[in-house]
Amino acid sequence: MSVRVAVASQNFRTVTGHAGKARRFIVFEAEAGKAPREVERLDLPMEQSIHEFQGESGHPLFSVKAVIAGSAGAGFVQRLAAHGVEAVTTAELDPASAVANYLAGTLEPAAPHEHGHEGHGEGHDHEHHDHDHGEGGCCCSCGN
Repeated sequence: MSVRVAVASQNFRTVTGHAGKARRFIVFEAEAGKAPREVERLDLPMEQSIHEFQGESGHPLFSVKAVIAGSAGAGFVQRLAAHGVEAVTTAELDPASAVANYLAGTLEPAAPHEHGHEGHGEGHDHEHHDHDHGEGGCCCSCGN
């Protein structure tokens, strides 16, 4: 049985992070024991990033089994899960290898990320806080 798996890839060559804000994905069709094959490239407009998407149906990522990315925030993971899609983060950089390893159950997880949010206390809402990560924003899955 074949499955469709999308991989976040802003350059269409490597697995990239910030899944919620990503707009480019390589879609693979794959089955266990066979090499995944690329079947589609998504180059979505800004309003189709999961972070910006307002609808509850009709998004291209809602039709795949899993989305693989270098990082993904809790909101992204929850939104996809609500549509039966697994969000997976990995340190693997090659999209086809990431899909093959995901199907084999051997995908290398994303490296742990020390964030240093001292002083926010219990019950801190990580998704909606304001802190400075410098010019390009944070490189982690916190969504900032």
